[in-house]
Amino acid sequence: MDNKIRVNYFQRKPRKGFSFSLEFIFDDVRKRLSDKIESRVYISKCLNDGYYSKFINIIQAALRQKRDVNHITGETHFLNLFMNRNRVILTIHDCRMMLRKTGISKKIVQWLYLSAPVKKATLITAVSEVTKSEIISYTGILSEKIHVIPVAVSPIYQPYPKEFNREKPVILHIGTGDNKNLLRLIEAIKGINCHLTIVGKLPDKYVTALLDGNIDYSNEYNISNERILEKYRECDILTFISTSEGFGMPIVEANAVERVVITSNISSMPEVAGNAALLVDPFNTEDIRSGIMKIINDDSLRAKLICNGKINRLKYDANKIAGMYYELYKQVCSGNL
Repeated sequence: MDNKIRVNYFQRKPRKGFSFSLEFIFDDVRKRLSDKIESRVYISKCLNDGYYSKFINIIQAALRQKRDVNHITGETHFLNLFMNRNRVILTIHDCRMMLRKTGISKKIVQWLYLSAPVKKATLITAVSEVTKSEIISYTGILSEKIHVIPVAVSPIYQPYPKEFNREKPVILHIGTGDNKNLLRLIEAIKGINCHLTIVGKLPDKYVTALLDGNIDYSNEYNISNERILEKYRECDILTFISTSEGFGMPIVEANAVERVVITSNISSMPEVAGNAALLVDPFNTEDIRSGIMKIINDDSLRAKLICNGKINRLKYDANKIAGMYYELYKQVCSGNL
């Protein structure tokens, strides 16, 4: 026990009815490093709503910090504003908060979520090179202060061979946020004999588009990881055609289950997918449709992408990624930065 590094993890307060990918990520890291670190998890008192709630969480985090490694694991970047900067690792998953604001609100959000927390952190981790570049562009921080550590694929995602249903493929689409680009996908598959499986709560505009387009679809949300795994196993194609992503874990999960992937040719997705997905322009409905038809009709292309996916998933091995975090914990403890 005396030789273990003490690491304090600061996490957001979870929202009822939402998936908690950030929490799963670092719960897995802690389990894999249990013989090397002694961990404590601190959950923020308030939801990340409004400036008063944020202020309460910032004060609470400052009082909870220890003379160990303090790791802020995402979303609530600002928790380190009153912490000792010599002991803080800040993980940033994406900078999408900047896309939702304009004017003075954007300047406040930039300072609160990026400029000030990045300045106060000892080290920053980003989940992709794209996110790293965005952090640098918004803050001017030196590149060497940011370490790219991707997200590990869960070990529950294992090969599950399935004969491709060429007559009526099942297309899996995960997420219904605006960046997930579902409206363009719906438009792209009009007239294609397929079944669209959507994971995520559907606003009325999507239901209307699905009905107007006479799309055969099913929808589930607030489902378990095990149920999501079943959806991967049931599908023939994963479409992940977002307009922006900090990472893009469904790409790797589909690779691991050995399903063919269509994803965007922008943001972090080409980086995550490598040569293990068909890349399309997410803003071009015809390009999305052409990509889907190419996957349906080209047996050799599907086989090649699935084979490449077996290799691609190895980059996201959970033990390897936990080890990358451990090396940073050692650096912070030793002061060798």
